[in-house]
Amino acid sequence: MASSLISGLINNQHNASDITVTDPDQNKLDQLNQQFSVNTEINNLKAIENANVIVLAVKPQILKEVCNSLKDSICKNRPLIISIAAGIRSTDIDRWLGGNNAIVRCMPNTPALIQAGATGLYANNNTLAEQKTTADTILSSAGITLWVENEAQLDAVTAVSGSGPAYFFLFLEAMQKAGIELGLDEKAAGLLARQTALGAARMALEGDDDAATLRSKVTSKGGTTAAAIASFENNHFSDIISQALTAAHDRAIELADELGKN
Repeated sequence: MASSLISGLINNQHNASDITVTDPDQNKLDQLNQQFSVNTEINNLKAIENANVIVLAVKPQILKEVCNSLKDSICKNRPLIISIAAGIRSTDIDRWLGGNNAIVRCMPNTPALIQAGATGLYANNNTLAEQKTTADTILSSAGITLWVENEAQLDAVTAVSGSGPAYFFLFLEAMQKAGIELGLDEKAAGLLARQTALGAARMALEGDDDAATLRSKVTSKGGTTAAAIASFENNHFSDIISQALTAAHDRAIELADELGKN
């Protein structure tokens, strides 16, 4: 995810010389330097000495350790903190960093890797308007951004878009399998399913109609699409989706409680 943000920023004409990347793996740093010409540094404290913005792009399980190691330096300089670590609330990050920090917590998704992501953002009360603009600029380099007023809404963002790509991949798997069972070869079934998903998504994004209207326009009474939709509805398709997103939402809350309890 960090690489996608770097790529997006540079593609949007941000200077590579303004970006410093840290990682304990020197080989990864060498690759990033070769690919993007960014500054690299193994020592986190040295890297953030003069930073105005720090992006925490680490696994949630080690975020507390990372924050504790940066706390003294951050308390002196008060940079904007942007966290893309899933499931860690801004209050816990702020506590681990000594308190009174400007923190923007983000929930991106994997299509950010191709600059087609969707990211939910939340800013705590210490974050200034210009810092929110900076955070938006960074995250929008990898796709669209959407601000929420209540941090708890990020759990819903997680359920809809954070985990969402996997739902569509599952649906594509099922469509491809069904296509094969109906007589198509694997390559044809897969290509038809993927291109159909792309086309449908573009129609939903680029047109003025909502999803329900688009669906109705495709569904002729008594036709093949109507038969498929009726089958979905008879098997409680909407309930299945609702239950799945609720499960993801509830698990996001559980993880935040578990990871931020210390």
